[in-house]
Amino acid sequence: MDILLIIAGVLLMVGGILGGVLPVLPGPPLSYAGLICLHLTGRYQFSSRFLIIWAVVTAVVYLLDYLIPVWGTKRFGGSKRGVWGSVIGLVIGLFFFPPFGIIAGPFLGAVAGELSAGKDSVAAMKSGFGSFVGFLAGTLIKLVASGLMAWHFARVLFLS
Repeated sequence: MDILLIIAGVLLMVGGILGGVLPVLPGPPLSYAGLICLHLTGRYQFSSRFLIIWAVVTAVVYLLDYLIPVWGTKRFGGSKRGVWGSVIGLVIGLFFFPPFGIIAGPFLGAVAGELSAGKDSVAAMKSGFGSFVGFLAGTLIKLVASGLMAWHFARVLFLS
């Protein structure tokens, strides 16, 4: 059974790293599930404190992945309509045009929201760019979190 749990954990870790880049996969939650698989083996254990900390990190990173594009839109001069456009674009892109929709959706939604608010195309594009920068920042945070969990997984697996 331990071998199956380790194999499942490795597959989840790989999925988690891929999920840091591919928007259709929830990277950090997959990586965390990989840690849990390794923890459930008889030989490899993590402390409860370690697992709780990584559960919180996973939840925060997962939430930030949706909030950072909105923050980027506001940071680059977006109005409420631009922020709402970014959120609506994210949802539409996520469900109707994966995987590229999750990248283009917030950008196009923010631009459309700003244009509907009467802003000129330069200001609307700036807001859309902020949404895109926010998406890239969220991707980087997911990659770092999943990478660190994979490192802990490998450290315990190979050095214990």
